[in-house]
Amino acid sequence: MRKGELTRAAILDVALGLASRDGLEGLTIGLLADKMNMSKSGVFAHFGSREDLQIEVLKLYHHHFEQEVFYPSMQEPRGLSRLQSMFSRWVKRVTMEIASGCIYISGAAEYDDRPGAIREELVGMVRAWQDALRRCVEQAVECGHLRPDTDPQQMVYEMYGLVLALHHDARFIKRPGSVGRAQVGFDRLLESYRTVEVASR
Repeated sequence: MRKGELTRAAILDVALGLASRDGLEGLTIGLLADKMNMSKSGVFAHFGSREDLQIEVLKLYHHHFEQEVFYPSMQEPRGLSRLQSMFSRWVKRVTMEIASGCIYISGAAEYDDRPGAIREELVGMVRAWQDALRRCVEQAVECGHLRPDTDPQQMVYEMYGLVLALHHDARFIKRPGSVGRAQVGFDRLLESYRTVEVASR
């Protein structure tokens, strides 16, 4: 990459760390300039506005999420193995973010009632992940791993609820064993939808 591209990438890496710690709304050009030992105008030269910077941080976070959770899971066989991989990798990522925070989750709290481009970008990313989970559940049904009467949307809803509970208990309450409880909940959820043939293997 050219020098300007390298500087921009470095700014985004630092900005992502700040946003993970302080939230997207806590990310300011002044704070970022201090961290980078740059002038505010120097940071602005790479991003047209604070909102543009926040959106680029979201895109970088989404890219990391895809690289760590989605794409590796796509290497697993269609069906139950892929669904289990998606959930376990998701839990692993959330567990690693306990100290800093998940931008999808913190961003939802920040922008649940705040219209605008950042909210739309965030909503689009979360919906894309939920859609990927839903398609994976549908494929598990098609493969005969889950019962034909499985409600994919309901299953995704419950999976999301488990991860939200994990983040809340591990980060806010700091309750030991939260990861294990999330996994137990997922295993129970799978068992309730699993076909007799798969359950007996």
